[in-house]
Amino acid sequence: MLVGNIPRQFVLRHYMRGGLVGKLIKDTYIFSGEDKTRPFLEWRLLDKLASNNMRVPRPAAARYVQHGTFYSADIITVRVPGIVPLSQYIADNNPDEAFWNSVGAAIQEFHATGVYHADMNAYNVQVDTDGLVWMLDFDKGMLRLPGPWQQETLNRLHRSLQKIVGLDPDLNFRSVNWEQILEGYFNASRSE
Repeated sequence: MLVGNIPRQFVLRHYMRGGLVGKLIKDTYIFSGEDKTRPFLEWRLLDKLASNNMRVPRPAAARYVQHGTFYSADIITVRVPGIVPLSQYIADNNPDEAFWNSVGAAIQEFHATGVYHADMNAYNVQVDTDGLVWMLDFDKGMLRLPGPWQQETLNRLHRSLQKIVGLDPDLNFRSVNWEQILEGYFNASRSE
């Protein structure tokens, strides 16, 4: 498919279990109805967010394959050109305070619209060539009323950043950068 003169590219993601359960059960889930399958739930959320100009990939296709009382599943999204994970961005660049403030403001924009991201980490937060923040992988994501989940997702991102810096101390992230993310987040929430 062409968009202008550029062919549109797609990303296929097979749903895989993580954590301890993932070591035993790789990619199957209990089937409790088509509308409750992970790809269809994620499809609906991504479609709603993309239609409201949120920086998320647009869904292109989703499927599940039922195996008795279980299913496996996949989703295809339109590839966002030029984005890289935050983890890579801070390995390749030395971002300034304005960048870190913009990361916080972008997260607050998602939170202000009630977007819960179940796995906000330094890989699912992505940065495009203009320095704008995108979110990927909305498996188990949903729309929620404001609550403690907002702080929990921020804490998850903080732990993720600390973990990758622990693995590579040369990454351009320090505790002051986390304070700058929070400053951007809270300044954006005050300007609503």
